[in-house]
Amino acid sequence: MKIARVRWACRRGMLELDVLFQPFVESQYEQLSTKDKNIFVRLLEGEDPELFAWFMGHEQCPDPELAEMVIRVRGRAAP
Repeated sequence: MKIARVRWACRRGMLELDVLFQPFVESQYEQLSTKDKNIFVRLLEGEDPELFAWFMGHEQCPDPELAEMVIRVRGRAAP
């Protein structure tokens, strides 16, 4: 997926997700492997309430690849 489409997909209905996804895309996405880019795009296909629960630690993501990407994105959220 082209970076412009990924940036657009990062614009969510929840500010909490926007502040996680947008900085990650701007600083990390281009350096990801093709496999990890695909995993990130798959993560973006999730529904906002589900993503919010994973990122806030209310629920565990059942997909190991997506769960690892959640950890990577959360780790990047700290300045």
